[in-house]
Amino acid sequence: MDAKMINPFVDAVATVLPQLGFQSVERGQIRLGEEFVEGRGVTVLIGLTQDVQGNLAYNFTEEVAKGIASTMMMGMPVTQMDEMAQSAISELVNMIIANAATHFSSQNLLVDISPPSLVVGEALKARISNGKFLVVEVNADSYSFELNIGITSSK
Repeated sequence: MDAKMINPFVDAVATVLPQLGFQSVERGQIRLGEEFVEGRGVTVLIGLTQDVQGNLAYNFTEEVAKGIASTMMMGMPVTQMDEMAQSAISELVNMIIANAATHFSSQNLLVDISPPSLVVGEALKARISNGKFLVVEVNADSYSFELNIGITSSK
């Protein structure tokens, strides 16, 4: 995969999370995944069309999703993945994807984004690519989650 296609998604995470109260945001390990993303507890799926095509899956454990939602809500305790916590995580992904889409736009690449689909449960297996995809670990303060990127470019 071409780094100029991957970096906007990774950079968007590093740009958006500090705006929401996270002090330290770092990229962790990178590896290749094959065909399916296996759920960790809370997974947000996004589809992309136009010049950048494919799928992304943001994959959190439920505890990490609750902690991130709590940080986004100025430290309000989040004890369950209720509607408010789910909304916060979906909005986080929307903000990150919008930031990446803006970056692609500055490269004259058009990106249409599907609404996020949030799935709660560890039994999820989602196909985001017909082949290999990139799995990027993100460490934000004491939380770690995966960004799964299965995209191509038509340009």
